[in-house]
Amino acid sequence: MDDTRAARILALVRAIPSGFVQTYGDIDPRAPRLVGHVLAATKLKVPWHRVVRADGSMTQGHVQLERLRKEGVPLRGKRVDLSAARLPRDITLGMTRKRKTTR
Repeated sequence: MDDTRAARILALVRAIPSGFVQTYGDIDPRAPRLVGHVLAATKLKVPWHRVVRADGSMTQGHVQLERLRKEGVPLRGKRVDLSAARLPRDITLGMTRKRKTTR
């Protein structure tokens, strides 16, 4: 695994604010499974619980569910309500975007 790519994934996960989630595919659309691998292998402290499957389900069950509940993440049963909890797609984590100016 490329250390630069892993570092980028971890930086993006760290940038997810409390109360929001992203899916594995949001973090890296080309390699969502790599995101899971990086999170499982890291010994660094990252908010891994804020990364969920594309259907809002959780890979780490009750532990992940409780952490998200504590942060106030909207849920539907035992799944994250992605329409309310997913970080808006127009926000680019870890990157600055130039604002278009009109003249």
